[in-house]
Amino acid sequence: MPSARPRLLYVTDLAYPARGRRYGDEDVFLTSRLRADFDLALCHPLDAEALMGAFDAVVVRNSGPVLGYRQQYEAFRERALRDGVRVYNPLTGRADMAGKQYLLDLSAEGFPVIPTVDRAEDLHLLPGTDRYVVKPKLGADSIGLRIVTPDRLPALADGSVLVQPCVDFAYEVSFYFVDHDFQYALHAPDPDRRWQLQPYGPTSRDLEFARRFIDWNGLAHGIQRVDACRAPGGELLLVELEDLNPYLSLDALDDTARDAFVAATTRSLRRFLAG
Repeated sequence: MPSARPRLLYVTDLAYPARGRRYGDEDVFLTSRLRADFDLALCHPLDAEALMGAFDAVVVRNSGPVLGYRQQYEAFRERALRDGVRVYNPLTGRADMAGKQYLLDLSAEGFPVIPTVDRAEDLHLLPGTDRYVVKPKLGADSIGLRIVTPDRLPALADGSVLVQPCVDFAYEVSFYFVDHDFQYALHAPDPDRRWQLQPYGPTSRDLEFARRFIDWNGLAHGIQRVDACRAPGGELLLVELEDLNPYLSLDALDDTARDAFVAATTRSLRRFLAG
C-alpha cells in the first residue's frame, strides 16, 4: 500500500532539445508544485527500469520520443507490467503510446480524423490532392515526416508508413485533459509556428469532438492531449492523441489556469495511487 506521503519516480529528459519547447522548465515547475503532496525524485528515462521498484508509482512526463531508446523503453514497459508497477499514464493507452495504428483504425471507423492509409492498395480511399504527408508509423516529433507528390505514393506505402493528404488547415488546436476532465485548450494561430500557443476558448462542439477521443482511449487516469486542426470546411480533424508523455505548454497559461491544472493532477495521482 502507498505510504501516507507517496513516493513518485518522475521520468523526464530535462536536456532533450525539443523544438519550440523547454522540457526542463516545464518539469522543474511541475515537480516543484507536486512536492507539496508527494516525495518525489526525478530520473532520466534510461534509468527508470532500474529505479522504479523503490517507489509507489512512476510518472512518465517529458521523457522525449522513445525512438531514441526503444529497446530500453520496451524493457521498462515489460518489467512494469510483469511486476505490477503503477505507471502514470497507465500502460494500457490505445493511442500514441501504442504507435500510430490508431489513426488507421479511427479513420476506417469514420471518426473525424485526417484520412489515413498505410498500403498502396488503399490509396484510392484518400481524397485527391497535389501533396501528401508520409510519416513512419513509429515516428514522433515529426521525425521522418515527408511531403511528397502523388506519383511517389505507390512505392512508399508499404505498410510501415502512414499516408495522409496534406491539409491546408487554418490553425492547430490542442485540448488538455486530466483523467476525463477537460482542463484547458491552446491554439497556434500561425500554422507555421506550432509551438507559439495562445489560450483558446473551445465551443461545446469543440469539446464534444475532443471528448470522443478521450472516451475512445478509455484511460481511467492520466494526462492526455488531443491535437486537432481546423480544416478548410470549418470542421476539426484529429492530428494526434498523445497519451504517453504529452507536453503541456504550461508556460502559455496564466497563474490561475496553472494552479487549477496542478490541483487536478494532484487529485488524479492520489486517486490513481488509491486504486
